[in-house]
Amino acid sequence: MESARNYLPAAGHDWFLPLYDPIVKLLGGEAARKELLERAGLRPGNRVLDIGCGTGTLAMQMKRLYPLVEIVGIDPDPKALARAKRKAASASAPVQFDQGFADELPYPERSFDHVFSSFMFHHLPADVKEITLREVRRVLKPRGAFHMLDFEGPEERKHGWLANFFHSNKRLHDNSEERVLGLMKQAGFENAQKVGRRTMLFGGVAYYRAATNADSSNYLNR
Repeated sequence: MESARNYLPAAGHDWFLPLYDPIVKLLGGEAARKELLERAGLRPGNRVLDIGCGTGTLAMQMKRLYPLVEIVGIDPDPKALARAKRKAASASAPVQFDQGFADELPYPERSFDHVFSSFMFHHLPADVKEITLREVRRVLKPRGAFHMLDFEGPEERKHGWLANFFHSNKRLHDNSEERVLGLMKQAGFENAQKVGRRTMLFGGVAYYRAATNADSSNYLNR
């Protein structure tokens, strides 16, 4: 059943969904996501959440590289999730895909060692971003980490027509490094930082990492 809430489809437009995966791969998305995973330092037995998982590309890539990691993906788009589930079934990969929103995660506190976000954060309305980060922090275990890959804001690098085709200038404008790091700190993360960047055909992308402290109970009870 589709959610009554509005959401931006995984590919920006429903009609573009069948072409989304091959085009993003062609433009360097697979290599960018691989770097995101390599930076995370996943270990066997880790439980990982992929918010805004879309068609499951990152989750499936993660399962291939780290087969002993438990992976859960969540997204509000039922059409994208249907593709993700078909990918997992075809590969006989035990990946759990749930329908839901990143600002209302249906998981208990301290459920995951790592949370990932790949090309999703800029989709969120401005007033939902901090709520989402607070939810991410809530479901992370002590000493857990949040890893994010997304477009840089327009003040960092000029984006080409491809980035603007996928997503509006308004959404990209709200994705500056200062804005992202500020929201992470407001949500209670420690050591929030931009840890890298790379250039793709549709513009610059940034890597962010933020951590929870050893005992986050006081913050969670606020």
